[in-house]
Amino acid sequence: MKKTILLLAAIVSVLPLQPAMSAETADLLKTIKAVGNEGQGNVAAGKAVAELSQKDQTALKPILEAFRGSSPLSANWLRSVFETIADRALKSGKALPAKELQQFILDINQNPRARRLAFDWLLKVDETAADRLIPDMLQDPSPEFRRDAVARLVTAADAVKDNKQQKTKAIEIFQQALIGATDDDQVKTISKSLKKLGVKIDLQKHFGFLPNWSFVGPFNNKEKKGYFKTYPPENEIKLEAAYQGELGEVKWQKLTSDDQYGIFDIAKAISPYKGAIMYATTEFVSNEKQQVELRLGTPNAWKMWVNGKLLFGREEYHRGMTIDQYRVPVTLNPGKNTILLKLCQNEQTESWAQRYQFQLRVCKASGIAVPAANLVKTSQLNSNSKTNLVAGGTK
Repeated sequence: MKKTILLLAAIVSVLPLQPAMSAETADLLKTIKAVGNEGQGNVAAGKAVAELSQKDQTALKPILEAFRGSSPLSANWLRSVFETIADRALKSGKALPAKELQQFILDINQNPRARRLAFDWLLKVDETAADRLIPDMLQDPSPEFRRDAVARLVTAADAVKDNKQQKTKAIEIFQQALIGATDDDQVKTISKSLKKLGVKIDLQKHFGFLPNWSFVGPFNNKEKKGYFKTYPPENEIKLEAAYQGELGEVKWQKLTSDDQYGIFDIAKAISPYKGAIMYATTEFVSNEKQQVELRLGTPNAWKMWVNGKLLFGREEYHRGMTIDQYRVPVTLNPGKNTILLKLCQNEQTESWAQRYQFQLRVCKASGIAVPAANLVKTSQLNSNSKTNLVAGGTK
């Protein structure tokens, strides 16, 4: 008898706390997820939203799970349905499935936006959730959760940083916070505080900026005709080769950026040359096959190749430049990977149109840097940089 009771208890313990998703709920979610980016299927989705919104709180978890693979428009519909059901449940005195919400939040394979939605509603019924969950999210794939974890550590370090007896503790906490910090404002705050405590941070290394490149050019981009023109570096990368450029023969020359954000100022290297195209290439050695993002910042038109494959480009000039301005996903091969950039400057003469710059870093989708196995920092080659890049003088 005792064995039978124990067996039944074991069976009950593995049964789901909520009934399985009904076929009707599954069909409604499928209809909502079928909405196209141009609005196709909106009418059907609207009806599905209205019907699904009448379900009880047992539908909350299936709705959250439906975020995975949804378009931004479908995700907006799903968020609306979730909040309608959850709000109605709370107002009627019914409990939200707090345990299941927490399990969903802790599943890092789920959609980050859905995980954050679940977290926001869990806080409405469990005020202790943030203190319980956030401290362990310092390296979470979700930037929002990671930012919260970093903020808590920064607050803790700030509380003791002015106490000379706790200087070591403050440094340790700031350094721990830096592990998960990928937002520029938080990194700057931590770096500034550590500097005051006598610790210097290598921001190039922290963000994963690539500081060592070879350049060749300029090639002609008068009347912006060069963007679609194929110049020799697009067909071959031979660093010993010489080509006919806009101002004469051009050869590949190596430059290294000492800027803390890995910025290369091409205008200063070759003088503000207008209507120009420069090519920049570097090698990234990966220890394994891995999915990463190449995050580019530039105010100029550009194209990007990795291992000879054109990944993306944008023919837009002078829209400004920010860190992580463009995010290009790519799978790196084990060993050497060759990155090639085509950077185009037009002929505008306004003062705000003179920037000819770029920065590029390698990171995971979370924003955490992926270090290159071949990264060796060298001194910046400032001497003769203009004559190196532009044969026959500068313009």
